Amino acid sequence: MHKLSLAELAKGLRDKSYSSVELTEHYLDRIKRLDGNYNSFITVTEERALEQARAADQALAAGNTSPLCGVPIAHKDIFCTAGVKTTCGSRMLDNFVPPYDATVVENLGRAGCVTLGKTNMDEFAMGSSNETSYFGLVKNPWDTNCVPGGSSGGSAAAVAAQLAPVATATDTGGSIRQPAALCGLTGLKPTYGRISRWGMIAFASSLDQAGTLARSAEDTALMLGAMASFDPKDSTSVDKDVPDYTAALPDKIAGLKIGIPKEYFGEGLNAGTEQRVKEAIAELEKLGATLVDISLPHTHLAVPTYYVIAPAECSANLSRFDGVRYGHRCDDPQDLLDMYCRSRGEGFGNEVKRRILVGTYALSAGYYDAYYRKAQQIRRLIKQDFMEAFKQVDVIAGPTAPSVAFPFGAKKDPVAMYMEDIYTIATNLAGLPGLSLPCGLVDDKPVGLQLIGGYFEEARLLNVAHQFQLATDHHRHTPANID
Repeated sequence: MHKLSLAELAKGLRDKSYSSVELTEHYLDRIKRLDGNYNSFITVTEERALEQARAADQALAAGNTSPLCGVPIAHKDIFCTAGVKTTCGSRMLDNFVPPYDATVVENLGRAGCVTLGKTNMDEFAMGSSNETSYFGLVKNPWDTNCVPGGSSGGSAAAVAAQLAPVATATDTGGSIRQPAALCGLTGLKPTYGRISRWGMIAFASSLDQAGTLARSAEDTALMLGAMASFDPKDSTSVDKDVPDYTAALPDKIAGLKIGIPKEYFGEGLNAGTEQRVKEAIAELEKLGATLVDISLPHTHLAVPTYYVIAPAECSANLSRFDGVRYGHRCDDPQDLLDMYCRSRGEGFGNEVKRRILVGTYALSAGYYDAYYRKAQQIRRLIKQDFMEAFKQVDVIAGPTAPSVAFPFGAKKDPVAMYMEDIYTIATNLAGLPGLSLPCGLVDDKPVGLQLIGGYFEEARLLNVAHQFQLATDHHRHTPANID
């Protein structure tokens, strides 16, 4: 059963080829037997999953027509889940059990999904390799000596290892698309505001967006339809109708204009990765799309801009973790200041501390105008680059990541790690949707093709990805050691 796609599993449930309980038990057994190789889960919710599966079977028997009813999924451990430990990959929240569900969890629960557990992640979503988690690094199923990407590395590894058919994830600067590329998956970051952020533990509030990691565009379309909604509890949620994202999948892409940014094919891009991406773009041209050369002139400023804005917002958001109300508290504090300092010093890892310090500095008196305000001005220029490009083209295509999965410890310099997101960060700064899909292998490791669309053009991105996947089989390739 684990070889089947989400869409195929859902059909099997409706056809009564198996029950939700049987399907859930199958995945729980795989997690028990195999996740020791990958460390993709922090918490497995076996009893809850089986209870939800039994309820789903009753709903299916009663004629429930929800396309996802009874299908097992995994949640990134950044989404609050009532009664289930939600850690955000940090010691700071190792003892945190929220009393409520995030809207994403609530929406998927309403659709009848079964939660297998909570997946590992870079601490507070800060990282591009899943090496910063308090609960240990996550291994890439394609090569367990290599990183799966981050921060949603646990979700990516779980789906790539077929421990879950699909998983939720979040993307602040590439944290869905980059692990999708490194693990051979289809990963979608929707338009900012398309999916509620309520109950999703914040890293950088103007950049964070929930999305999904799956094996195909069709599976992604099913998940997005269930996850997206207007949420009055989230002030950044957009009150816009949610379309049927599967409806446009069969449409041909003949006549579609695809922009190719010259800035995405220069220094820093691995030669093998570049070749696979160009082959994929040529395949889209064969399907009838027209290629248009474009320029996104402020691309080189995206990384430095992001690493002022994101740490500044992180500094503000993480100030709530003070050892007073919830989360880690140091033992035997001498006074209030000692409790603050030691609780935060013990609870946060090095990368989180680094970003808090950078963000606090950027927001401090005398430096706010020079750094934070200037970064916001450049952010506007980056957005304008995309707006000008979309006057000429329908979709933008390029590489997702500059190289394939790299070995653990290979990026010792923080700046070298930050450059792994060079092609993904700009879409978060602009609030645009972005999708990564598999487009081949280099040294037996997956390469990702990134598609970027206009605001709320997720259906178009999914259509292009689906047509590409009908014409190729890259998304069907799995790691050699997966049984």
